[in-house]
Amino acid sequence: MSVLPRRGNSLLFLGLALFAVSIFSASCGNTRHLTYLQGQFDTAKLSQITAAEPIIRKGDLLSIVVFSDNLPATQPYNQAVMALAGSVTAGAGGNPSASSTGYQVDNNGDIVFPLLGTLHVEGLTKAQLSDTLDSRLDTVLTHPYYNIRFLNYQFTMLGEINKPGVINIPGEKINLLEALALAGDMTFYGRRDNVLVIRQSNGRRDFGRLDITKPEIMGSPYFYLQQNDIVIVEANNKKVAANDVVLVRNISLAATILSMIAILYGIFR
Repeated sequence: MSVLPRRGNSLLFLGLALFAVSIFSASCGNTRHLTYLQGQFDTAKLSQITAAEPIIRKGDLLSIVVFSDNLPATQPYNQAVMALAGSVTAGAGGNPSASSTGYQVDNNGDIVFPLLGTLHVEGLTKAQLSDTLDSRLDTVLTHPYYNIRFLNYQFTMLGEINKPGVINIPGEKINLLEALALAGDMTFYGRRDNVLVIRQSNGRRDFGRLDITKPEIMGSPYFYLQQNDIVIVEANNKKVAANDVVLVRNISLAATILSMIAILYGIFR
């Protein structure tokens, strides 16, 4: 007579153990797909890669401040700067320091610069624009130099991101991993192996797909973002499996298993 209770207890224990294992397995899967930059790094190759200099495009907003050893001669070239600032404060060496409205690059790729008129700047880097200004001002200013910045350096993060939206940065160089950090990283449901970068270049859209679980992405031309890039993180299959219908089905299944265990316990106790 003492065999049945022991047998019933064993079945109950086995059923509960199987149930616990199934729940644990469902909630604690392999986290390898969530890990960035897996595997070996080719440091010799990756150390040679540098970020490309951003180029000026139509629609960009540029801050250009001219400096030289002759402050009065320099001021006319900073009319837009002084108009917004309302005043000019002396910086190091007597050079002006002020805020800038920015120079908008029009649909022809041009800006209108004080005293110099129309300058074609599309396709130039900051260094090349500095050379262009130098070729025009070197004869009228003493030791001219320039502070050139992008005022609209931004990119867009969409999809399975914790903080999607348009992100503005004060600098002009940011890589994909830094961009993800600024956007709060991917959600659990984001695909790490197929991140889409959309880039406007020379009047057309280019598309790059990156697998950020691989160190090789650091060699991709899309690893360093450019102004106005769009980054889209797709949802993985777990996103679909996590909807309310599947959740209700899993709860029903769990309830059924518990009911069966209770019945077996009642029979064999």
